[in-house]
Amino acid sequence: MPELPEVETVRRGLAPVMEGQVIARATLNRPDLRWPFPPGMAERLTGARVLALRRRSKYLLADLDRGETLLVHLGMSGRMLVSGALVGQFVHDHPAPEKHDHVILDMAGGARITFNDPRRFGAMDLMETASAEAHPLLARIGPEPLGNGFHEGHLAARLAGRRTSVKAALLDQRIVAGLGNIYVCEALYRAGISPRRQAGNLGPRRIARLVPAIRDVLTDAIAAGGSSLRDYRQADGELGYFQHAFDVYGREGAPCRTAACEARITRIVQSARSSFYCPRCQR
Repeated sequence: MPELPEVETVRRGLAPVMEGQVIARATLNRPDLRWPFPPGMAERLTGARVLALRRRSKYLLADLDRGETLLVHLGMSGRMLVSGALVGQFVHDHPAPEKHDHVILDMAGGARITFNDPRRFGAMDLMETASAEAHPLLARIGPEPLGNGFHEGHLAARLAGRRTSVKAALLDQRIVAGLGNIYVCEALYRAGISPRRQAGNLGPRRIARLVPAIRDVLTDAIAAGGSSLRDYRQADGELGYFQHAFDVYGREGAPCRTAACEARITRIVQSARSSFYCPRCQR
């Protein structure tokens, strides 16, 4: 599932062709994705101007001039691809329709945004912009890890007394927004913290290393266009490249990248998810 860097990369790719533009026509090719679309969604989107395109955790939020906000979640395999407009250095012609093109937004400026989702685990909803933060999918999400609300004091307070592993705690969207399995593994490696360590026992020094490690790994991943492991694509259809810089994720049995460390990357299963770490560098 796309994590914060992938969704932020998609947002940045869509913003130039959506922000300030009118949705000339919205086409829904089915009644639902993971859940049914809201009533009259095509009519409510058609003719609306996109005032701003934001991201909250792993969700895209398009604020409209009609006082509503379109919420988009990419799910496991969702892609939002741009055609008919300059994205990066290329203009892609409108492609032939595909089986899993479920939502199409034709913008007045000539661009087309196609939401393609073979597995249909994605989601879309419309909500009042003024109360968007109270939406059930957003209401309990913690601070953005790249924002001012995420700092050592916040993390220490939220982890205090927790007996779960630090790996599981960081995946809890109520503690910090947008982190998933890949970037938690990478951040814990950079901070030198074992994913096995109990969250409530990190201590100030480890927390002081962990907060900037989370920020740095996310920033590096966004700069690389995210990580493409299966279905993820940027808005122009290109792959992300951060997977080539993974220190631990997916590298079971490979040598640790830390200089003079002779250990090999270990894989364990925590809460039905794979955790990758160096047993010598991460304590």
